[in-house]
Amino acid sequence: MTKYYDLGFARVEIHQDYLKNTISEGFLVMPEHNNLLLEFVIKYFNNKSFIYISNRINNYAVDPTVYHETTKIDTLKGIAIVSKNHRQKKLTELESKFFNKEIAYFNNIKDALIWKNKILNSL
Repeated sequence: MTKYYDLGFARVEIHQDYLKNTISEGFLVMPEHNNLLLEFVIKYFNNKSFIYISNRINNYAVDPTVYHETTKIDTLKGIAIVSKNHRQKKLTELESKFFNKEIAYFNNIKDALIWKNKILNSL
């Protein structure tokens, strides 16, 4: 089961146990964007644990207060930040202060998927 959605400002992929999101260049992710995430969660992961993979191939900004609401999603077990830009590693450290679940930085999707399996298999 893989579903693809183009939201204009983001491309979302829904997989069996993870959601991969690729935000468009220059976008600012704000707390109100959690409503869209919640729609996908309710539709695909309402009673099922999952990981959110943020595929950061573009430059964009995230308001860290987004994580206050994201943390409340019970079935969300962690966030993987994927980027070849090592500056994102420092940003992940900052973002982790606002998110009280698992969050990790990776250079590639393959490593993020290995981490996803480790997190979900440990539940």
